[in-house]
Amino acid sequence: MSIYLNKDSKIIVQGITGGMGAKHTALMLDSGATIVGGVNARKAGTTVTHKDATGADVELPVFGTVTEAMAATGANVSVLFVPPAFTKDAAIEAIDAQMPLIVVITEGVPVQDTAEVFAYLAGKNTRMIGPNCPGIITPGESLAGITPHTITGKGPVGLVSKSGTLTYQMMYELRDLGFSTAIGIGGDPIVGTTHIDALEAFENDPETKAIVMIGEIGGDAEERAAAYIKEHVTKPVVGYVAGFTAPEGKTMGHAGAIVSGSAGTAQAKKEALEAVGVRVGKTPSETASLLREVLAAA
Repeated sequence: MSIYLNKDSKIIVQGITGGMGAKHTALMLDSGATIVGGVNARKAGTTVTHKDATGADVELPVFGTVTEAMAATGANVSVLFVPPAFTKDAAIEAIDAQMPLIVVITEGVPVQDTAEVFAYLAGKNTRMIGPNCPGIITPGESLAGITPHTITGKGPVGLVSKSGTLTYQMMYELRDLGFSTAIGIGGDPIVGTTHIDALEAFENDPETKAIVMIGEIGGDAEERAAAYIKEHVTKPVVGYVAGFTAPEGKTMGHAGAIVSGSAGTAQAKKEALEAVGVRVGKTPSETASLLREVLAAA
């Protein structure tokens, strides 16, 4: 089992002919993901060739629209490698096509654009992950995004993280256990899928036995997640909050990682999580050790 993405997922890439789109299409294919085509209105009717996980050539059609790509291929996931200025339009196109899952990798999307897309999603049949995220991986089954697929295999741990690099590090720390799904939700002030969304999905996934939640300074997402865990999550959860040494008023890495007064500090988030029984590590390595402990006791 997994959340949001599995071996049956059929993926298209919006921006498949661009530099990043081409590079990561190749890496997704190498992971074993099923890529069925791409979208670029200016290159519709052409094809691009990559190699799959076996080394065989795969010729992928390029379509003019997401709707055409879905009709021709049965795609149910789209990964967006689109420049920030065009990301809003590309996301709305996928939403209008009723694409079940869109994964927006692009960094630097204007917050107003993301807010408009987020509002547009209301009542629609699309889940958006991102923007500014590494995407989602179900090891051994599929990859939609830029997460290195060679870090770990399948296992009982579910991972949700604001940070891409911390996603990779936690996967490495727990590579001997393996993961059901690892999802990087992105660190922007507004994201399509939240910690709470992922926690709910992991709680309902019978193969996920324990959950790692990685947050960071800024906003109140972790505090809201703590309240949700208290009411709805029965599986063990461990956490890590990046940014204990961040100076007040400075944006640290992600656009959403800024502390104002006492709100959004790592300490406040740690206390909120610990108050509902979530054990919080001081470092990623300590967090991995805590996960091992709670999983052994579960």
